[in-house]
Amino acid sequence: MTIHFGYDKKQVIQALRYHFISRPEIRIMIILVNVFAIASLVLYVTRKVTPNAFLIGSLLWLVLLVSFWFILPALVYRRAITFQHRFSMTFNENGFSLDHEKGGKSWPWKALNSFMESPNFFHFYFDSRSFLLVPKNACADSDEVHKLRQIIQAHVRKGTPRG
Repeated sequence: MTIHFGYDKKQVIQALRYHFISRPEIRIMIILVNVFAIASLVLYVTRKVTPNAFLIGSLLWLVLLVSFWFILPALVYRRAITFQHRFSMTFNENGFSLDHEKGGKSWPWKALNSFMESPNFFHFYFDSRSFLLVPKNACADSDEVHKLRQIIQAHVRKGTPRG
């Protein structure tokens, strides 16, 4: 199976959000900051802390939200020139290859640590920080997306990346 694609900025930004939110350390941090924000609200309402302490807790929550939802995905998108190019990608029983006008690279399926699926992409994880986004809209129709999903599931473990 071969697909041809370029990247849509809005879809890539959304996929990067999924990537960051799926990281266990970021999930834990978000939970802790939300607990802290709720605790500061309760303490403020019961007049155990000053308005300044409540304001600092609220600002911390807001900064975290803006950072992971807007700033971090935009920075990654801007720094990665990859998202500006067009690619061809071929999948077979032995592995997959990614081709570009300046060259290409092939990987065996075992090179992937895991994969994750978001609304617009398949995220191929080589390790906990290296990943490749494969757009679903590169497929001709939903049947081809399903076929690609089956190929991937037959060779790669689903879930968040290990290590």
